Amino acid sequence: MAGGAQAGARIDPASVPGNHRYPTVASRHWALLVIVLATFVIFFDQVAFGMLAERIKHDFGLSDAQLGFLAGPAGVIAFLFVGIPLARLADIFPRKYVLAAGSLAIGLVIAAGGLAQGLGQFVAARVFLAASGSAHAPASYSLLADAFPPRKLTRAFALLQFGFIGGTTLGPWIGGRLVMASQGWAVQWGTFHIFGWQWILIGGGAAALGAGLLFLTVQEPDRAAAMQRGGVNEGLAAVLGWRAFVALAERPRLFAPLFGALALSALDVFGLQFWRTPFLIRTYGWNEGQIGAAMGLAVLVGSVSGLALGTVLVEALARRYADANVRAAAICFAGTSVAAVLSPLMPRAEWSLVLMGVGVAFGLAGAVPQNAAVQRVVPPEMRAQVTAIYLFMFTFFGAMGSFLVGLVQDRIVGDPHRLWLTLAICAGTLLPAATVLMVLAIRPYGQEIERLEALEHARS
Repeated sequence: MAGGAQAGARIDPASVPGNHRYPTVASRHWALLVIVLATFVIFFDQVAFGMLAERIKHDFGLSDAQLGFLAGPAGVIAFLFVGIPLARLADIFPRKYVLAAGSLAIGLVIAAGGLAQGLGQFVAARVFLAASGSAHAPASYSLLADAFPPRKLTRAFALLQFGFIGGTTLGPWIGGRLVMASQGWAVQWGTFHIFGWQWILIGGGAAALGAGLLFLTVQEPDRAAAMQRGGVNEGLAAVLGWRAFVALAERPRLFAPLFGALALSALDVFGLQFWRTPFLIRTYGWNEGQIGAAMGLAVLVGSVSGLALGTVLVEALARRYADANVRAAAICFAGTSVAAVLSPLMPRAEWSLVLMGVGVAFGLAGAVPQNAAVQRVVPPEMRAQVTAIYLFMFTFFGAMGSFLVGLVQDRIVGDPHRLWLTLAICAGTLLPAATVLMVLAIRPYGQEIERLEALEHARS
């Protein structure tokens, strides 16, 4: 690939909407449904794992920093080495098989945590979790971008958020009930022991295995760009995403702020997501059952509101601005910042949860245009790898978020009952900076959209 600008200019005829053959309406919506189900399982595991935080800390005797490491960096270590190469598979092989294999691997890894007999085995299982799921989002986005016409793609990405919504709303509600019920589920056969809460992980692993099998029923759509069949033998640099990095580096004014904003927001969003349950337990004295029911409702209302807000906001801005996707994301980042800073400062748990829901609404509203923006400006032939790099920032820095909160709590704040202060400090530092970066991306993104639209018009 000679360069970023040239990569964008060389549009394959198949990428022109009039020439690209899309699957039937039923086939593409079935693919979307299966992806939503698999996404639900992934986010359900993340949220349920957060609900288990205090139990894991007690049973394994962990500090807050160690607990934060287990929730974040432990799960991203393997991702550092295999995330982008695995995502490359989505640019080379049929994406339905990449997604199926990834879901099957996720199921085995989650279940392995449920069978772990000590902290070492438990950490080892979580280490491979992020790596197992590293190709899920890139392959999903790439498949959907080729299955849905451009005018319907933003709505497809909006519907995809129901996987996130389901996982983050049913996760607390079901997870909280399961945590309370699992206290009597512990079993021991000789030296083999399973804590009650580990059965929740075993069940989650079984659900991921089922999602993997469903991917085999999905129709693989034609690609907008020719399949890179020689990709496996292209050499190490290509497989590791070197061409994608070069393409991104040649447009620093566009991609640097987009990626930077995502990284900073992920630090706080993932940190908050994991520490919500410990925060509510330590600050307001609630138990997991109370938290699960209330948090599930707050996240559900916030998610549905955010999904509607994001779609309406983008469509309204698109009537006037070519940069509507990034402009909408910047507005939503600002709203998330205010809600995230105020939420842990509330005197009552109910008020704090309301503001959590507001933060979720703005966060989800911004996620839809963010995803659509990246898919719109990357070359089709390396869409999955660029998406993998983009999501690597989200996964890696998001994983660091729980660890960062734990470090600030242990090293700066100190008092375990002042976790509220730690969350306010992190949100007040990270999210305003992310908002500024997203604002800086508005103009270069609009210019790139205008260039691409002129090229597409000339080719059609």
